[in-house]
Amino acid sequence: VTKVLAEFSAEDCWSLGLNKANLLCSSCDSLSTFDLDILKEHCNQCCHRDESGYTVKRYAQARLEVCTCKFGAYPQIQAFVKSDRPAKFPNLQIKYVRGLDPIIKLMDKDGNVQDVLAIDKWNTDSVEEFLKTHLLSDDEENTDYLKTNMV
Repeated sequence: VTKVLAEFSAEDCWSLGLNKANLLCSSCDSLSTFDLDILKEHCNQCCHRDESGYTVKRYAQARLEVCTCKFGAYPQIQAFVKSDRPAKFPNLQIKYVRGLDPIIKLMDKDGNVQDVLAIDKWNTDSVEEFLKTHLLSDDEENTDYLKTNMV
């Protein structure tokens, strides 16, 4: 008896209605609870193994992009942008882009975009919490010990 492990591509998973980028295998294990065993095989080919030592990916910069014409549809994003909260994040830029639903672009220290997230369903607290978790602080960003005089 030979067992072959196969894995679907992100496109294959998407066509099956599964998002490979954020599907954890523990979610596949709970499908039988909802009588969805028929999906389990495909789910297991699209999932990521749950990591016990999960590390948060952190970024040097972020840019929140939104159109002011959409503020009516996204009052929580408007409240965040118009408040003093963005000032807490010196490495966050706000950019107004005509017709765009709200997104956050996460970038490395050179300004290269690493990830893009739709934030249209987020509230002001979610945006702030996300930025606190995923943006490097000024202290973490300045790791040039010659410039900072730190040992």
